[in-house]
Amino acid sequence: MKTKQIILQARPVGKPTPDDFKIVEIDLPALQSGQLLLKGLYFSVDPYMRGRMNDAKSYTAPFKLNDAINGGVIAEVIESKSEKYSIGEIVVGALPWQVNCVITDDAALQKIDAKYEHPSYYLGALGMPGLTAYFGLLDIGKPKTGETVVVSGAAGAVGILVGQIAKINGCRVIGIAGTDEKAKELVETFGFNEVINYKTTTDLKAAILGTCPKGIDVYFDNVGGEISDAVIANINFNARIVLCGQIALYNNTEVSMGPRLQPILLTRSVLMQGFIVSNYADRFEEGTAKLKLWMDEGKMIYKETIENGFENLPKALIGLFEGKNTGKMIVRI
Repeated sequence: MKTKQIILQARPVGKPTPDDFKIVEIDLPALQSGQLLLKGLYFSVDPYMRGRMNDAKSYTAPFKLNDAINGGVIAEVIESKSEKYSIGEIVVGALPWQVNCVITDDAALQKIDAKYEHPSYYLGALGMPGLTAYFGLLDIGKPKTGETVVVSGAAGAVGILVGQIAKINGCRVIGIAGTDEKAKELVETFGFNEVINYKTTTDLKAAILGTCPKGIDVYFDNVGGEISDAVIANINFNARIVLCGQIALYNNTEVSMGPRLQPILLTRSVLMQGFIVSNYADRFEEGTAKLKLWMDEGKMIYKETIENGFENLPKALIGLFEGKNTGKMIVRI
C-alpha cells in the first residue's frame, strides 16, 4: 500500500518556508501481528514544532532531515492485527505526518469516543493545549478571586482557554492579541474583560497600565519579546509569571536583547516558572476530566481554525507564526 508523507527537507533559517518541506510517496509494510493500520483524520500544528526543526538540544529530540515530521494526530483504525484495537476505533497520539501509517499496538495511543461531536478537540481543548492552560495557570499561576490575570497570545490555542479558566476562578482577565477582530471576539465570545491589540498600540507599557490600574497578579506568557517586557514592567509584588511559550522569538536568527528583568523579579518578590505540559503526565486524566466538565457545563467554549487537505500541513504550521489562527490550528484530511 502506498501513502503520502511530509518530510523536513531543510532546516529553516528564520521563519519556515514551503521549501523546507516536501511531500513524498512511500510504500507501507504489510501488517504484522500486533500492528495497526491507521488513517489520519485531524493533524495538529503547534508552535513547539519550530524548535524541533533546529538541530539543537532541547526537551525533545529534533526532527530528522528527510524523515516524516510527527505531531498530534487523530486517526481511525482501518485494519488491525491487534487484540487491543478494533477496526473503526478512533485514537489520538503522536504520529507521523502521513495519510496512513503502520504502528505497533504498544504505541502511546488513547482511544476517544467515535461519537463525540468534536473529536478534533482532543488536539485542542481536551488535549495538549487544554492541559497546558489548565496546569500552567492553576499549578503555577495560582489565581485568586479578584486578581488580575494577563494573557499574551490570548487568541491562540492555549490563550483562549487560560482566559476562560481565569474567569472561572473569579479573576479579571486582560488579553493581548494581534488584530481588532481577535480582540473583539475575545471580549464578546470568550469573556475577557479587555484586550489590547499590540500591533496598533504605540505605547504598550502605558496601555497595559491603563487596563491594569491595580497592577498584574498573574502573567501567562505565551509570546515573550517586547510584549512580555511591557507586561512585566507592570507586575505586582508577589505576582506569578507562567512561562509557557516564546513564539515571538522562535524564528530569530540572532539572540535578541531586551530589558534585564531580574531586578523587577527580585525587588517585587515575583515567581517566574517555566514548564512543559509533560511535567504533569501523571495528572492528565484529572485535567482532561475537569476541562470536559467545564465544556459540558457551558463554562468554557473553544474555537478552531481548520485548514483542509493533507498537503496544507506546512501552510498551516507557517500560519501560526503569521497570526492566521484563532484558537487551535487544525488540518483536516
